[in-house]
Amino acid sequence: MRVNRKSLLAAGAIAAVAALGLAGCAGSGSGSDDKSSASGSLTVWVDAERVDALKGAAEAYQDKTGIEVKLVGKDNADIKSDFIQQVPTGKGPDVVMGAHDWLGELSTNGVVAPLELGDSAADYLQVAIDASTYEGTVYMLPYAVENLAMLRNADLVPEPASSFDDMLAKGKAAGLTQPFVVEQGAEGNPYHLYPFQTAFGAPVFGSDAEGYNPDDLQLGNSGGEQFATWLGSQGKNGTGAFNTDIDGDIAKDAFTTGKAAFWLTGPWNVGAAVDAGINVAIDPIPSPTSEVAQPFAGVKGFFVSAESKNKVAANDFLVNYIGTEDVQLELFKAGNVLPALTAAAETASSDPIVAGFATVGADAVPMPAIPAMGQVWQYWGIAEAAIINGADPVATWQKLASDVQAAIDAG
Repeated sequence: MRVNRKSLLAAGAIAAVAALGLAGCAGSGSGSDDKSSASGSLTVWVDAERVDALKGAAEAYQDKTGIEVKLVGKDNADIKSDFIQQVPTGKGPDVVMGAHDWLGELSTNGVVAPLELGDSAADYLQVAIDASTYEGTVYMLPYAVENLAMLRNADLVPEPASSFDDMLAKGKAAGLTQPFVVEQGAEGNPYHLYPFQTAFGAPVFGSDAEGYNPDDLQLGNSGGEQFATWLGSQGKNGTGAFNTDIDGDIAKDAFTTGKAAFWLTGPWNVGAAVDAGINVAIDPIPSPTSEVAQPFAGVKGFFVSAESKNKVAANDFLVNYIGTEDVQLELFKAGNVLPALTAAAETASSDPIVAGFATVGADAVPMPAIPAMGQVWQYWGIAEAAIINGADPVATWQKLASDVQAAIDAG
């Protein structure tokens, strides 16, 4: 999807929609229609940048139920650790904002309670519900879905690339020595390489009805070795498309100064490209195979504390107030990340930038939230960086899979 600076004016229309009657949030859950019998309060820890986006919902809930919602802005860097530490003491919040990949840690520590979505689960993007579910149980009310996509300088390359090779060819035809950039760094960055890995049929873990299965490590399958071989061919001793000397800042500079025509990144970097005057197009990630390149999806949402004294009200507030189109659009305004509620996502997609990321996100897969994923990260990027820099691809990948399995087995 093609967009320039003027397309961002679409956000104004979204803001107008979001401003329509937060007081109209209707609660169908327990307690939302009986103000006289309600008592107590809810404390909600929120990323400090999103407190204002939730004030309308908090006021509407108090007006409807008589239950005060206290919004507490927290530093995003500390909110998870503070929550885990305080919940067992009984001093933590009733509700906390966070990311879906916290779920394994939160569940292991016993600090979150299941969430009852009921029929409203069908109103959300499927990837958002999948990410909010751990071992078959929903624990999170999702509000945003974030994933990578390919940014293209539409003035340098007018048409999307049909494949990874075509992307490099189009960039070279435009006279560029560096057609494509992606953040890596000395220790690699597997998050940014995962779309290409999935195109070879090499997920990290297998999955079943309850989500990712930690007992089914797929990293070392034949597809993984094929990916590793391809990665080596695109590294230091091949095309040079991947380079561990390129970190996030270098990648940003290359694209925003017109040195590179393609940049694999997330919505958090679009503003920098637009501000630099780049005519940005948002494309699907060009695949190195005939299969779709599937990035990770990161989903943000709200959890209920396992020690909350008012779980029913907390569930009601999340499902029937945070889970409404106008509130999810308020949150979208605060972060410009695709809403998790389908109706809100469709409204937000009137902006071509958002629509472009949503198109790619339709094929995204949730980042595994299982504790075993921690054993993957510590080896994964280093192995990929070594392959990019010329190490034997298959042997390095086999060792990666062996090291990860041993770490998982050791607990």
